[in-house]
Amino acid sequence: MLLLTTRATIYLGTWNVRTMWDTGRAFQIAAEMRRYNLEVLGISETHWTQVGQQRLTSGELLLYSGHEEENASHTQGVALMLSKQAQNALIGWESQGPRIIKASFKTKKEGITMNIIQCYAPTNDYNEDAKDQFYNRLQSIVEKCQTKDLTILMGDFNATVGTDNTGYEDIMGRHGLGERNEDGERFANLCAFNKLVTGGTIFPHKRIHKTTLTSPDHTTQNQIDHICINKTFRRTIEDVRIKRGADIASDHHLLVAKMKLKLKKHWTMGRTISQKFNTAFLQDTNKLNKFKIVLSNKFQAFHDLLNGEGTTKRHHKEWITVDTLDKIQERRNKKAAINTSRTRAEKAKAQAEYTEVNKQVKRSIRTDKLKYVEDIATTAEKAAREGNMRQLYDTTKKLSGNRRKPERPVKSKEGEVITNIKEQ
Repeated sequence: MLLLTTRATIYLGTWNVRTMWDTGRAFQIAAEMRRYNLEVLGISETHWTQVGQQRLTSGELLLYSGHEEENASHTQGVALMLSKQAQNALIGWESQGPRIIKASFKTKKEGITMNIIQCYAPTNDYNEDAKDQFYNRLQSIVEKCQTKDLTILMGDFNATVGTDNTGYEDIMGRHGLGERNEDGERFANLCAFNKLVTGGTIFPHKRIHKTTLTSPDHTTQNQIDHICINKTFRRTIEDVRIKRGADIASDHHLLVAKMKLKLKKHWTMGRTISQKFNTAFLQDTNKLNKFKIVLSNKFQAFHDLLNGEGTTKRHHKEWITVDTLDKIQERRNKKAAINTSRTRAEKAKAQAEYTEVNKQVKRSIRTDKLKYVEDIATTAEKAAREGNMRQLYDTTKKLSGNRRKPERPVKSKEGEVITNIKEQ
């Protein structure tokens, strides 16, 4: 299975979700990922600690990287959420601390790997040493990506690059937002040195479709989240814009890139020879009837597929109730109301309503989880009374492992993490 081909369009996203530490948060993010048909979603500020991978009940695979110290604080943290197609194309991945994670995928062109690097850069109030440390580490990761490969650099860089691309014409357009700040200068220099084109600056869009961060009072708007691609594959990115309808109660908007692999002429796969069919074969009545039956069966299979037969529905977490799902949808609607508000008073009113519904969502999820745990405990007590050891074991296992045990990266005899899937 390949992640990027010359025929199909795919979508990648990056999103600062503010936290994944709250109950039910991963489920909500996965739902938005499916809603926007994303193959890979880079996540900033997960607030998860340790390094590992976790398969969600809905099928997505979460690769995450956080602080690894014992009793580490739940701050920073990055992750990549992969669709089933992306999982099948995954070659390997590596953790680079709580601010950087990288994964590699197979593409249509043999010999060309797609590298995706997700980041969460220090904010403006961090000291220069912390910023230097981040950019030095990021540079060492980017420069290890082979020039023949396709490299995507994305995430929350807390950097405004602005509209003036003087001196950066090779890697920037004039469709950015605002004025370049000091962190924007650092980011632009890194992109220029590594020939990484900043996608959000090269496509003309309305201001509302370029703003990646909006303050809670809606008075400040910035473009600090970015998706970049190495210049060799510049034409592979067809568009970059935010999706204002995506909702996870964050002040950041989901940023999405539309992509289709574009190769240079000398990379083409060669001419495809048209297959000739022996139509004289069908002049035999018996063979013609057999052919018609086979053809009819194939069309019936397509018909069944379109009508939903043989397909599985996406399942949400078994403990989240329909009432909670309705509240999540109501919160989405409230966000849409904020986006369409015309006056400051309307926006303030819509924001207050959104904040209230978001509190209801959190309460509802906590209530669902509590009831789920209580129901399991009741089932376990009943199984113990009746001597049903099998059911007792299953329910106790559920009760003691509410969070799935993460799959830790495999390590070699020397203690080094093996990131290549085949070597594992």
